Amino acid sequence: MWRCSIRVYRNFSSEALARRVDSRLQGWVEALLEGRMGLTINREKTRVVNLAGRKTSFDFLGFTFRYDRDLKGRGHRYLYVGPSRKAMRKERTALKEMTGPRQCFVPLPELIRRLNRHLRGWANYFRWGHPRRSFRAINHHVRERLETHVNRRSQRPFHLPEGQTYYAHFARMGLVRL
Repeated sequence: MWRCSIRVYRNFSSEALARRVDSRLQGWVEALLEGRMGLTINREKTRVVNLAGRKTSFDFLGFTFRYDRDLKGRGHRYLYVGPSRKAMRKERTALKEMTGPRQCFVPLPELIRRLNRHLRGWANYFRWGHPRRSFRAINHHVRERLETHVNRRSQRPFHLPEGQTYYAHFARMGLVRL
């Protein structure tokens, strides 16, 4: 199995980075990828990114890589790795299909079981890095979709058990929390 590592150059100016990634190094990487590994490089999409600049990021395999300021207000920055906007949009679309009007016939425990399986797989892929904000957004979206789903299921309105919230009800039914 081949492992891909992404090396981020943070402390270099763009000129120093350009000197560091010269044509010889680029040729060596291309020969390694195309010759030894048998891969094809898409020359239109391939580029060298200097992440030291402000608001500079790149997306790769569903992840976004960028330097963010420290969350506790200290003077340094950290490498943020989390789900990209496109990956989040695709996940919301998948969840919408799983809880849409065509799924009203599915019993709620079965629907939650399917959602849990899907969410665990998605979370295992994106667990690497700093996905907390994205996971929180997906949790919120799932609960909103399930609330809409149970209220749309029948001509008779859905009534929660006495003294319970939707959050507690779905948690009691086994909905996984990312």
